[in-house]
Amino acid sequence: MTSSVRHFLLALLTATALSLSGCGYNTFQSGDEQVKASWAEVLNQYQRRADLIPNLVSTVKGEASFEQGTLTKVIEARAKATSIQATPELINDPAAFQKFQQAQGELTGSLSRLMVVSEQYPNLKANQAFRDLQAQLEGTENRITVARNRYIKAVQEYNVTVRSFPSNLTAMVFSYKEKPSFTVENEKAISAPPTVDFGGGTAK
Repeated sequence: MTSSVRHFLLALLTATALSLSGCGYNTFQSGDEQVKASWAEVLNQYQRRADLIPNLVSTVKGEASFEQGTLTKVIEARAKATSIQATPELINDPAAFQKFQQAQGELTGSLSRLMVVSEQYPNLKANQAFRDLQAQLEGTENRITVARNRYIKAVQEYNVTVRSFPSNLTAMVFSYKEKPSFTVENEKAISAPPTVDFGGGTAK
């Protein structure tokens, strides 16, 4: 290889690198890694919650008169949520992501109902194991919220890069597409706790 050819190839590589950088290629790489890291933390917190539920269910079962329908819904919702394989690729599949979110939202709703109904059982409220699990669950729900918000922010930044010029040209060339995010308002509707009549009524 002659010196002139080497210089030409070096100049070509340099120009290519600069063009990729200028069109957002490096931004896509860093943005994608940030989305993946944020998603991994979301999954960690959801798994932490799922791991708490068996002990919670076992403790609540100790209250003989507890409403079994409420308890059954928690068990079923957990089974549904954990049956979905939450792989890293899930964030590139809007339909699968929506299914995952719906399952987690239903589990959030069933747990909210369980906590509301438990207020009607003094013995359960006085149970130290139940109180400890309740505190752990509340802490985990807070961590889920924080992790989800970080994921939402990371996805927003990534999706802006996908849509913006000139990085949208790079997105078309390399088939980078917008990533799905959580629809908070829909999940709020799913997880809304029931109305409870402490005067003797039951959860609705």
